[in-house]
Amino acid sequence: MRIALFGDIHANLEALESVLDDAEEQGATDYVCLGDVIGYNADPVACLEIIREMGCPTVKGNHDEVAAGFHSLDCMNPTAATALQWTRNQLDDEQRTWLGRLRMVRQVADFTVVHSTLDQPSAWNYVTNRFDAMASFSYQFTKVCFHGHTHVPRVYVKTDRVAEAEPDFIEIEPDAKYFINVGSVGQPRDGDWRACYAIYDLDERTLAFRRVDYDIETTQDKILKAGLPESLAERIAEGR
Repeated sequence: MRIALFGDIHANLEALESVLDDAEEQGATDYVCLGDVIGYNADPVACLEIIREMGCPTVKGNHDEVAAGFHSLDCMNPTAATALQWTRNQLDDEQRTWLGRLRMVRQVADFTVVHSTLDQPSAWNYVTNRFDAMASFSYQFTKVCFHGHTHVPRVYVKTDRVAEAEPDFIEIEPDAKYFINVGSVGQPRDGDWRACYAIYDLDERTLAFRRVDYDIETTQDKILKAGLPESLAERIAEGR
């Protein structure tokens, strides 16, 4: 099995389509979505319906939860809140219900997936260093766990201590545990604007990170035409 793991799509249709095309070319046999299908960008309905139609295992992100109406927009920063209010108005009741029913944590094959952290998945905490990762390792009962939320690809490895490895090509070692952020499809924040995802080969026990070009100008134009904050169009080009 070759599983494409992707998340933080954030309503970026062009990026999502490019990632799915690339995953097919790479021989992906299965797909897993790590949440935040919507928010920020201008194609929430199209992206949500693609994921629904795929029927792939999907966990809930914080933007998914707020768009479903579970929380006040006050919990988001002003730019995110503006985009989410617009997004709520685009979704129908059935779509909001689908988002609201997504699970926080899932086990797929022999690995775990969560949007934020395993210790407090509904608190939406960020894992930005190996010390943050330690808390999730305490709740991780599979060798590998994939997550998102920070929009930055990272690999944390636990043996006798927790260390960080380069997010490139990883060989899964039998005596280690891994807590892995696969990056963001629709709004990367590591200085590289290209869509980011990963392919996990269960047979070879390897993980390969992928960067994919997409039609970013069309995405930016849609953001502006929708009346969303101009800063959202600027930041996707800057990868921040």
